[in-house]
Amino acid sequence: MFDDESEEFEDGNLKEDLAKFDAFINGESIGFIDSDRWETMIDHFLLNGHFKNSAMCCEEALTQFSYNSLFKLRLAQSYSALGKLKEAINIISEIERQGESSFEIVLTKASIFSQLKDSKNAIRFFKEGLKLAENEDKDEVYLDLAVEYENIGEYKSAIKVLKEAIKVNPNNESAIYEIAFCYDQLGDHESSIKCYSDFIDENPYSFTSWYNLGNAYSKLDNFEKAIWAYDYCVLINDDFGPVYFNIANAFLALNKYTKAIENFHKTTELDGDDPIAFCYIGECHEQLGELELAQHFYNKSLELAPMLPDAWLGLGIVKDLEGNTREGLALIQKAVQLDPENAGIYHVLAGAHEKLGEIGEAVDFYELSLAMDPSDEECLINYIALLSEDSLVEAFDFLDTFEDDDNAIVPILRVGLLWKLGEKKASLHHFTRCIEKNREKAVELFEIYPELKNLQEFIELSEE
Repeated sequence: MFDDESEEFEDGNLKEDLAKFDAFINGESIGFIDSDRWETMIDHFLLNGHFKNSAMCCEEALTQFSYNSLFKLRLAQSYSALGKLKEAINIISEIERQGESSFEIVLTKASIFSQLKDSKNAIRFFKEGLKLAENEDKDEVYLDLAVEYENIGEYKSAIKVLKEAIKVNPNNESAIYEIAFCYDQLGDHESSIKCYSDFIDENPYSFTSWYNLGNAYSKLDNFEKAIWAYDYCVLINDDFGPVYFNIANAFLALNKYTKAIENFHKTTELDGDDPIAFCYIGECHEQLGELELAQHFYNKSLELAPMLPDAWLGLGIVKDLEGNTREGLALIQKAVQLDPENAGIYHVLAGAHEKLGEIGEAVDFYELSLAMDPSDEECLINYIALLSEDSLVEAFDFLDTFEDDDNAIVPILRVGLLWKLGEKKASLHHFTRCIEKNREKAVELFEIYPELKNLQEFIELSEE
């Protein structure tokens, strides 16, 4: 916003003037100082974030150069930084009444309105500032304008503006991240992928673009493509810690636990010990059946973050797998206390009670988990299996409380229960509909009800 060239601050007078100003603060007279030396001192304070000093400096300079509009502008900027927004806008208005207008004045005005949460006026003045901006300043103004659009939920307008910012400066990483945020808010990950792919075509060495492309693929659960994009990010910048964390998460989602562990460790090597990374390493070892290592990393996670519910949950699961379900139950309950809105923890809690034969408690927690997250397929499968042991009719009645859109596994479970209830024609009819809608999803029936896999009726329908 103001000149910060180093040679200006190498001026031998600056040290002397700062000493005078320090004495002035302590009650001594500062005397007369040339306007250019006041300007150097004021800019020094502003650039170093000493806004109280810059304001005092401006106020004293104006006693000697009351006509100087630059000192007034710097005072407005100082007041703005100090949160004295009404005073700042009044000073800007005074400058404008004197017929002064410049890019910096307009931008300062826009920034003050932004601080006032008046996005409508902030947008108006950022747009006005763009008309006055030099080309090298435009990308930052576009970025400020985009943020105002985001503040009022106009993400499509923000994306349009951010693309302009990147045209002006392809290396503006903040603009690249903001585009990712906007597409994320819109849930439009396909467009995000296209945007980053197009940008990479022109700027193949932008590691942040490869990183965000990987993130967009991850949000579509296309983890193979995500890893492909992340690998290019690593090729360009191999000491960027967050990319290894996301690579590890992608491998974890693909059940490639050894590769996930390797990349989580790389994250901690670059960015230091991280409780979440240690927790996920514990989960990987748990999935590999390496329970002693899993417990070790869950404990390391809790040493850093004693209130991390996932680590308590992991410890509880390890104890259960070791055959100490009752001990594990107490640890899972600790996770519930720390994260009472987490449906997944109640699912695990239900399974532990079921294993202990405490069916009433298991039913309560299964239903609580499904009430909180009706889309949890694994939880619904487990609960229907529990209910079916006692009553197929009760299981079918509960399943009828779900809409197919609430949980994609509902129509497949319906096929299995109808067959078990002797409604074979209806079961095959529903299976045909499942096949027509999504063959890959439909054949999950045989994982849930393996006894149906070798029945000729189902074989014929699934192979058509």
